[in-house]
Amino acid sequence: MKLKPKSNRPVNKPLGVVLFKGKSPLTGGYVVCIATFNSRNVKTGDMIQTWILNLNDSPVDAVRTGSDSAQCGNCMHRKFLKGGCYINEGQAPQMVWKAYQAGKYEPYVPSFHAYLFSGRYLRMGSYGDPAVIPFEIWQKVLPLVMGHTGYTHQINMPGFDQRFLGVCMVSADSYKQALKYQELGVKTFRVAMKGDSTLVGEIQCKAVTDNITCMQCMLCDGTQRNVVIEVHGSLASRFKTKLIPLVNEEQIAFVHAYPNVGSNV
Repeated sequence: MKLKPKSNRPVNKPLGVVLFKGKSPLTGGYVVCIATFNSRNVKTGDMIQTWILNLNDSPVDAVRTGSDSAQCGNCMHRKFLKGGCYINEGQAPQMVWKAYQAGKYEPYVPSFHAYLFSGRYLRMGSYGDPAVIPFEIWQKVLPLVMGHTGYTHQINMPGFDQRFLGVCMVSADSYKQALKYQELGVKTFRVAMKGDSTLVGEIQCKAVTDNITCMQCMLCDGTQRNVVIEVHGSLASRFKTKLIPLVNEEQIAFVHAYPNVGSNV
């Protein structure tokens, strides 16, 4: 009888792997980045989720004390800054942090764990900002996956690695921010208030307009479209920005001055 060759894959697929543990460039505090492989997230679909967490403080405590700045920087949506972040840190982030503290996740070894990423879709920064993690860490997994999404608020961070602009959407919180960033040639993901209109060159998030998952859409990879979404979550009322018309003179002047911005839209 011909025996099948032994597989190098473990019998039981790990719950997750630790991609990085080290200092945050934002505060010097320690953070950890964990990839988990099973997701029930209705909006994203069953993508690989990555969690960037304060190493020593639970997500709940970090939000309460402000030490979440290690992974979120000065993002205006942080609850410590009275923002309306839609993520419930007491649910999935807290569960992942507790599992990590209990030693349930293995250190990532490319030769051993690469198959976990192959053929899958990846969400960079399900919690926390992907730019907090060295770009070289993402380089180990991005070539393995079929597609990814990512968003960063850290474009103005000292020492910001420009390579993230090719793999992440730049988060914008007003139309002026969005136009400023688009002038640099990057793709933006803008949060808008209810009733706001899209800018020239923007499209609404297809999870809203077409009722599809991120995994089905995959436009938010930092290279394709400028996307806008209405602020959402239980604390959405905390977010305030200027209402914008569909088209105004400032937008028209901007588009005329920079005709190549949004050329992919």
